Amino acid sequence: MKPPFNFTRFLPMAARLLGRGRLPTLLFAVAAKGSSQGNRLGKLKDDLKLLQALCLAYWRGEYRAISPKALISIVAGLMYFLSPIDAIPDFIPMFGMFDDIAVLAWVMKTLEGELSAFRAWRNAQRPEKLAVVERLPATPALLAEENPQKN
Repeated sequence: MKPPFNFTRFLPMAARLLGRGRLPTLLFAVAAKGSSQGNRLGKLKDDLKLLQALCLAYWRGEYRAISPKALISIVAGLMYFLSPIDAIPDFIPMFGMFDDIAVLAWVMKTLEGELSAFRAWRNAQRPEKLAVVERLPATPALLAEENPQKN
């Protein structure tokens, strides 16, 4: 399946973001935009939360059963979602979110196998553990301190 227009330019940026340890900042921005969009995202709000949960579990070292290419694609999709200037700028009323939704849907469809494996992993975890793994602390800096790779 061919990637959506303009998506591929986000892939190198996503790789750099991951390499520089900037994932916490991205996740906080995604959470803020996701909650501010309310019902405009529809079912994709749950998909957005799933992608965020996967990134949090990866960041905390709890879930590593994902290919680097898939993780970069997920991060690129989240970056596209955040970008106000993309194929259809977000400030255009009623239409600005269409391309963001299309990119997130494409990521969900393309990485269906990887995301199914993550869902299975999540279903096998105790609820108390998931509450800790998927919790966003008060600031991106606090989340950055939790990265087990730095310790």
